Amino acid sequence: MTFRTRLLIAFALTVIVAVAFVGGIVSTTTRRAFERLDEERVSALAAQFHQEFLRRQREIAQQVEDIAESESTRDMIIALSRPDADPSSYVDAAQAPATAHNLKFLELVSASGSIVSSAQWPARFLYQEDWVAARGDWNSQEPFLKREELPTDTALALVSVRVASVGDNKLYVVGGEELDRDFLSSFVLPAGMRALLFREPQSIVGASGPLPQPAPLAPLIDALRKQRHEVTQTIRWSADAADAETFHAIPLIGPGKDQNHDLMGGFLVGSSRAAQVRLERFMIRVEILVAVGGVVLALLMAFWTTARITRPVEALAAGARAVAAGDWHTQVDVHTGGEIGALAAAFNQMTRDLLEQRDRLVQAERVAAWRELARRLAHELKNPLFPLQITVENLQRARAAHPEEFDEVFRESTATLLAELGKLRGIVGRFSDFAKMPQPQLETVDLNGLVRESLKLFEAQMQAAGVVLRLDLAADLRAIQADRGQLGRALQNLVLNAIDAMPAGGTLAIRTAAHEDGVRLEVSDTGQGLTQEECDRLFTPYFTTKTHGTGLGLAIVQSVISDHGGKIGVRSEPGRGTAFVIDLA
Repeated sequence: MTFRTRLLIAFALTVIVAVAFVGGIVSTTTRRAFERLDEERVSALAAQFHQEFLRRQREIAQQVEDIAESESTRDMIIALSRPDADPSSYVDAAQAPATAHNLKFLELVSASGSIVSSAQWPARFLYQEDWVAARGDWNSQEPFLKREELPTDTALALVSVRVASVGDNKLYVVGGEELDRDFLSSFVLPAGMRALLFREPQSIVGASGPLPQPAPLAPLIDALRKQRHEVTQTIRWSADAADAETFHAIPLIGPGKDQNHDLMGGFLVGSSRAAQVRLERFMIRVEILVAVGGVVLALLMAFWTTARITRPVEALAAGARAVAAGDWHTQVDVHTGGEIGALAAAFNQMTRDLLEQRDRLVQAERVAAWRELARRLAHELKNPLFPLQITVENLQRARAAHPEEFDEVFRESTATLLAELGKLRGIVGRFSDFAKMPQPQLETVDLNGLVRESLKLFEAQMQAAGVVLRLDLAADLRAIQADRGQLGRALQNLVLNAIDAMPAGGTLAIRTAAHEDGVRLEVSDTGQGLTQEECDRLFTPYFTTKTHGTGLGLAIVQSVISDHGGKIGVRSEPGRGTAFVIDLA
């Protein structure tokens, strides 16, 4: 590497690293500053919430206490304590004090726990509120949060309970206000912040009304339910990071059943990240501009030096692409010294070595293919030739030893000779068919009909072998373009293989179905199955798992399916049968 090249790389890296380092420090500092600012604003708003909550607690407690100590309440207690008292005459008694004291919720409950009057839901007259009568120290209790049932929904209320008494007679005064959008409107919010109120089971409102898209807040709500203490999470409303908000959730706890604490809702303080994201994006753009400027300056300073390097490298890259595309004769013409020249020379030597290795490999593959073909032919021809030899020797011995019986031996021997010669013709014919597979002559073919026609040829053979046929042919299968003869022979090969795989009987299942790219044909059996190694070699010419056959059947099937533009695959496990799956367009 030359000095100018080192200078170019060093200068460019220095600029990039320096910009990245400074940018990282600035970004980290800015992010921490925004986080501190958010924490301060959230803490201030949380304190404002607690102050407002305490203020309302005191107001509600005072208002309920005033109602409990009022003269009208005492008169009601005295009237209800009479033996002939009629509670129904007081069914609307809660309306006036609720309006006068600006309470949305007010119920007057008898000492037995039955509602005498309900301002928010008059129909609850005489309903039992057992939780009110269950304790007698209400006058010393602070207002608390409670889910308040309304005719149309459920509200979150800040409720106070006070006991009004005259002698031994008591009346419980239960009053409160709803925590809703009006409650949120009382807060002074800095720019970029908002307050939301979550109410169980799943209601989120803001100062302007219900939140239109509460789903992104679900993880925050779930965390609040589980942890029951303040939780902070960043919520993404869209793919744009500028739309994200950091929410701080304050749980609102109230007494539940059996006086256990229960989560009633939560106060959510959201702080927009838009300003922070915009500033970070601006800094990133500045960093990129500075880095690009530094790199451009470095390129201008060493343009001539880098040009001397990039041109040879580009030539090498083009040569590598050509080799990858299959042109192994590629040679790179680079007139330069140093490491680049050595690299070009090594590349050219590599392509020459690749050509020599390819030629040797092709020659070795050809020799191996001819050897395999010769081995298969010798194996297939050996079986018929041995009976031919024995038959001829028998003729010779009969002619010499028993001339009077020669005619009978001659007839039997010629029959054997003709049968074995027929086998030889069949073997030669199969090898010939595989060598000259014709191009398919396409026509419109009903695959279901072709399946039924092919199976007729094997009815007697399946019955004799104890094979049960199960057909599942799709009724809405569309016609395909195929060579009926070739496709029929391929299907017959698969059926014959399936029957051979079940010598002790079994089930042969053939299924057709439509799919988005065409039609599917599946031929499966319940035979002994195949190993994974056998499945991998199953379509290799001359490979067979049977004691007889040329090993060309499945190779021919694959060739036919491939010529039709289709695909064939196999699924099998030892002991669990085999299934061939064909997909055709």
